[in-house]
Amino acid sequence: MDKPLVSLPARVIDGVLAVGCGAATTPFAAAGLIYGYFRWHPPLWFWLPAVVVVAAAAWFRRDHPWLFAGVALAGWVALSGIFAVVLAQYTVAERTRSWRLTAVSTLGTLIVVGLPIWRLGGWDASLPQGIAVCVAPALLGLYVGTRRELISEMRERVEQAEEERDLRVRQARSDERAQIARDMHDVVTHRVSLMVLHATALEATNGRDATEVAGRIGTIGRAALDELRSVVSVLRASSAAPLAPQPGLADLVDLVDQTRALGVPVVLEVDTGAPAPALVQHAVYRVVQEALTNVRKHAGNPETQVRVLRETGLLRLTVLNRAGVASERGDGLPGGGHGLLGIAERIRLVGGELTAEHTFDGGFLVEAVVPLAGEPGR
Repeated sequence: MDKPLVSLPARVIDGVLAVGCGAATTPFAAAGLIYGYFRWHPPLWFWLPAVVVVAAAAWFRRDHPWLFAGVALAGWVALSGIFAVVLAQYTVAERTRSWRLTAVSTLGTLIVVGLPIWRLGGWDASLPQGIAVCVAPALLGLYVGTRRELISEMRERVEQAEEERDLRVRQARSDERAQIARDMHDVVTHRVSLMVLHATALEATNGRDATEVAGRIGTIGRAALDELRSVVSVLRASSAAPLAPQPGLADLVDLVDQTRALGVPVVLEVDTGAPAPALVQHAVYRVVQEALTNVRKHAGNPETQVRVLRETGLLRLTVLNRAGVASERGDGLPGGGHGLLGIAERIRLVGGELTAEHTFDGGFLVEAVVPLAGEPGR
């Protein structure tokens, strides 16, 4: 993990502290000279390099706190430089943020600093100075370091929470776009297919029953526009118009009647008992809609059976058509190949499974099984 960069103001403070530690270590400024280990006035060749070493260690104290602590104690023993010891205690506690390491450092520093003071002034002098030089800076360093770490963790958690929120929003938008795409596919494919089939039927009859067929086309077109308007309205954030209820199991009768009007013999059987959840009903409706559209497009007008039955803890849908021959009218209908994928995704989103396969006699079977929440499974 890369170390955080130190800001310019912090480096300025480090420079001031380094100069202060060096200046306080000189024999002319050492306040504790009379309490030092050696009662001497060191020569220039000795104390000047020592001052430079203490100041350099203070400058690099953020990256090497323990080295600075050792140099500060050596400066105290040799030249009675007390300020560097105070800063070293604070730095070790603030950088490590460990009570155990801070306690070890404080105990060792108390012994080294307090011994000459106790020898010359007794407990009355060594105890308060030991607290002021060793204990108080360590406690302050622990407080500052722990507080900084806590603020950093809180900031990271806030940033992580914002990233997760943005990810959820993006995922929700992606899911919504996929849902809109599936709805538009279902509406356009089914309604437009019906319109094309009625138009080709009208053409084949050479104008007979033109009024009736044209009326059916108009009704289908208006229904398609209404459904598209309902789907597209969710894209308009400023739209205050209420959305129309989504079709469910009760609308299967009308759906089957529309398919029968095209000449496809469809048998509908619905036995669900108590009402199923709205999302499940809508998903089942879309599966039946896509399956019947595919029957008319790819198999012509074979006998087809639609069954929606409630079993123990689940709802089972089957759409089975016998073998048929696609009519010339149906062959002209385009297909994108995404219909079965779309309804399979719909069923998966409500916790179910969908299978679609050819039967041994040349027919086609679409089966969906959806668990019903709150009911015991089989």
